[in-house]
Amino acid sequence: MLLEDVLEEFIFDCKLRRLSEKTIKGYRNNNLRFFTFIKKEYDIDDLGKIQGNVINAYIAYLTSIGRKPSYINGIIKSFRAFYKYCENEKYVSRNPMNKVNFQKQGKTLIKTFNDKEVRDMVRYYGSVRYLDIRDKLIMVMLLDTGIRNSELCGLLISDIRYDHILIRGKGNKERVVPISPILNKILIKYKRVRNLYIKDKFAYQIEYLFLSQKGKKLTPETVERVVLECAEACKVRKTIRCSPHTCRHYFAQAQLKNGCDLYTLSRLLGHSNINITKIYLQSMDDERVLDMGVKTSPLMNL
Repeated sequence: MLLEDVLEEFIFDCKLRRLSEKTIKGYRNNNLRFFTFIKKEYDIDDLGKIQGNVINAYIAYLTSIGRKPSYINGIIKSFRAFYKYCENEKYVSRNPMNKVNFQKQGKTLIKTFNDKEVRDMVRYYGSVRYLDIRDKLIMVMLLDTGIRNSELCGLLISDIRYDHILIRGKGNKERVVPISPILNKILIKYKRVRNLYIKDKFAYQIEYLFLSQKGKKLTPETVERVVLECAEACKVRKTIRCSPHTCRHYFAQAQLKNGCDLYTLSRLLGHSNINITKIYLQSMDDERVLDMGVKTSPLMNL
């Protein structure tokens, strides 16, 4: 069977399983790049001709051009998902991924905003214009709830409850995050200004909490731009990647610093595996870990 034909089947199956657009795009692109490589190097375009040594040769190539182990492991995950589908459909008698191992990764250190930068970014938007109040709420919600970019864009007005927000995360799994007094204050103001802004103007997509200037559902690209512009205006350090996901990193590290346990944090972040959450603990410096240890000392809290 031709590789690209099977890939299209696999992608269609991913859509039926309601995987995120980002995941599906990654699966498609990662596999297509591999297909291009083996066509050029080995003249292979048939599923049945791929063996483990061919896949390992591609991984060796990625290593030779300087790709990091974390990047390569993402590629391997895409291949494993593809071949699991092929195995289930009986397209292959042997899964070549059984002979492919993940790369050993070093300790992951996550760099994020410091407290001063966050204070400056939260205070940056001070106008009473709809877009400024919207952008202020975006920044506060990202930093105060750890919500993902795509989740934020998909929020409905009805998802905002009395004391919590209902979030539909990866794999359509639902979770709740609390609404702090600071977040609630800005939410109340935003909903009032939002209602005045859309009144008699728009009749579509107004069920979404965050709307564009034209009254449409906000896109992840717009949120990326809001965070970047805010961070640049507040002179965030050049070594920090200014993105919505960095806001999520800040939320996670701040929660741990303030005494939140890993299990609770894992649920707030919507992680399927607590091992993912542990990365944030590994990224904390020794001084912070010692401070947390003193605050949670069993005898000091008797």
